Amino acid sequence: MQFERMRELSSLASSMKKARSVENGGNMKSEDYAWNAHERECYENGQVSLPSPYKLKILDDGQKRLELEQILVELPQQQLAQWAMEHATRFIALIDIGDDLKKQQILTQVQEVFEARLEDKVSAYELRKAGFLAQQLSQQAKSPVSMYAARVFAQAVATAHMRGHAIVSADYAVKVLNLQSPDDMQAVVRERKQQIEFAKEW
Repeated sequence: MQFERMRELSSLASSMKKARSVENGGNMKSEDYAWNAHERECYENGQVSLPSPYKLKILDDGQKRLELEQILVELPQQQLAQWAMEHATRFIALIDIGDDLKKQQILTQVQEVFEARLEDKVSAYELRKAGFLAQQLSQQAKSPVSMYAARVFAQAVATAHMRGHAIVSADYAVKVLNLQSPDDMQAVVRERKQQIEFAKEW
C-alpha cells in the first residue's frame, strides 16, 4: 500500500517538474523556496551557504555531497520534499521493527499527512506530529541498518516542514551504506551519484 501511495505521489510530481522549471526561470519566490520563516529569511538575505554542516559522522565523498546540495538548493520546497520522499522509498524495505503490520500502519499514516502537507491541507504542527510517529520506526528498529533506514524516511517526512532535513535524509542513506559496506568508498560514491541523478530529474 505504501508503495502505491508513493507511486501516485511520484506520478503527480513528475507532471509538475517541467512546469516548475519554466515558472521559476531561475528566480524563485522566497515563499516557494521555504515555508519555514527562518529558512525563508536566510534565503531573502542571501545567507544560504553550502556545504551545510554534517549532523552525523559518515564516510563520505564531500565533493559529491556538495554537488547534490547545489542541485537541491535550486528546488522549491515542495519539489525538494517530493525528491526526499522519492529517495527515501528505496530504504523502506530495510526498516524492520519486528511487526510488519504496525510498520505498514505507521508508514501509511505518516505518508498521508506528508502528502496533505504538500497540498497545504494540514499545518506544520500536524506534520511534526507525523514526524514523531515516523521516529518510532527508528526507535523500535531491530538493527542499526534498520534504524538508519528509518531515519532516512523520517528526515524525508520532515523536509515538508524545513528544507534542511533533505540533506540529512540523504546523509542517513550514506550511513546505511557505511554499515552495509564498511570502508567502501565506491559504494558511497554510487549512492551519492544515484541521489544526484534523482535530484536532476526535478
